[in-house]
Amino acid sequence: MRIVKPDITPDMKATKDGGENVSLMEPMLIGSGSKHRSELTDLAVELAARSSGFRHSLPAAVLASLADLVRAMNCYYSNLIEGHDTHPIDIERALEGDYSKDARKRDLQLEARAHIAVQHWIDTGGLEKPATTVESITKIHRRFCEQLPTDLLWVEKPPTKRKIEVVPGELRDRDVQVGRLVPISARAVPRFLKRYEDVYSKLGKTESIISTAAAHHRLTWIHPFLDGNGRVARLVSHAALLDALDTGAVWSIARGLARNVNDYEGHLAACDLPRRNDLDGRGNLSEENLTAFTGFFLNVCLDQVRFMEGLMRPDQLRTRILAWADEQVRLGKLPPRANNILEALLYRGELARGDTAAIVGTGERQARRIISGLIERGAVRSASTRAPLRLAFPAALASRWMPGLFPEKVA
Repeated sequence: MRIVKPDITPDMKATKDGGENVSLMEPMLIGSGSKHRSELTDLAVELAARSSGFRHSLPAAVLASLADLVRAMNCYYSNLIEGHDTHPIDIERALEGDYSKDARKRDLQLEARAHIAVQHWIDTGGLEKPATTVESITKIHRRFCEQLPTDLLWVEKPPTKRKIEVVPGELRDRDVQVGRLVPISARAVPRFLKRYEDVYSKLGKTESIISTAAAHHRLTWIHPFLDGNGRVARLVSHAALLDALDTGAVWSIARGLARNVNDYEGHLAACDLPRRNDLDGRGNLSEENLTAFTGFFLNVCLDQVRFMEGLMRPDQLRTRILAWADEQVRLGKLPPRANNILEALLYRGELARGDTAAIVGTGERQARRIISGLIERGAVRSASTRAPLRLAFPAALASRWMPGLFPEKVA
């Protein structure tokens, strides 16, 4: 049995509530008197406008295909933060049932598949309550862990190396240590999660956006589960932003956090620290550090929206896709005039099969041959042989169509 490195160090089974007061995780919101409050509000308003504008600039058919690719990208970067490097091409292979013969790589493919399944469930309305409720948090953990291979559901207790099972959706029953931080006692976790829900699940839109970073940190600070807390926190943040920002699931905070992982981890560690002086808020933990993390988090979100806007700019996207199609035709990997179909899809979003012959200027037989070639190359998708055609964004073509989305796969 292979044991993966857990995000916590299990200590001993909790026998009683440590009696910690829930005020230990205050402040949970940036105070109205903070000198940075107006700056954070401006960032939240700009983020809401840009995210909604980008989402509504995309045709519905393109939106759905792009969301599929972004789920693989989000999974890749979230895994990378955990030290698991499973490329989106390998993730797509896993979604098609094509697994590595190497047992370790296969386990990581299954882990990635589980992550994508949970995010798809979130993106399609699976959460019945706000993401920051106890019910939603435990459901996310349960749905993810239930789909993991058995080997990934164990952590190791040092120094004895005794194996401890991770139970899907079950709050930890052991006291733990996370680096230098000793989180609250296990028996106190339900009380702190109740307070967490009471604060974060009933906010207005702007406050919800601003508080996403604070909710992210405070969930990792509580450390409700034996393992998987970082991943669950990022999925909760994804779900909260999906709801508050109308993101359409077409951009990913995980990419920005992974590309700034040292700053991300540094901010999380700083937010663990106690209040420094009377100018540092009125809670137990540092408000200055929470404010800095909030600014970092919102700016990372804005950067990711801008990045995706640039990739999906119609003129540049068209140039990259048609250049790829022309190359494939020259290499004999696509029939001539395949670019006609791609250009039509870029303009319309989807295309009825009966219209393809006129678009390529050939008979129906040749049109079908072109369509088959595009589907085989992963550039076009269709729900059935009679359903309309839609543009696809496969990971294998991302380096050409959407450069910079994630690193190219090295054979």
